[in-house]
Amino acid sequence: MAAVLGLIVGVVVGVFVKPDIPVVLQPYLPIMVVAALDALLGAARAYFERSFHDRVFVISFFANVLTATLLVFLGNQLGVGSQLQTAVIVVLGIRIFSNVSSIRRFIFRG
Repeated sequence: MAAVLGLIVGVVVGVFVKPDIPVVLQPYLPIMVVAALDALLGAARAYFERSFHDRVFVISFFANVLTATLLVFLGNQLGVGSQLQTAVIVVLGIRIFSNVSSIRRFIFRG
């Protein structure tokens, strides 16, 4: 739970401080945010299913962000960056909607 609270505090601080993102990282920022949202919603789903572990969340958070960024970087190097970026967004979007659906079912079930 401390990891989720730390993530929320980090997001709030980032919104108010508005740090400068290096130009090199700016094309990857949307993918990083979507991958982080996927990890966060996966953690929320695990929390509702009573299978949440802090270590798993931290590892999956960084693994998701790093993997998505590396896929887009590889796509940029191969000249298919926008197509691979779209593929990553679609896959992570499907996972996000699936997790939101599970969370919603858990909340309304009781």
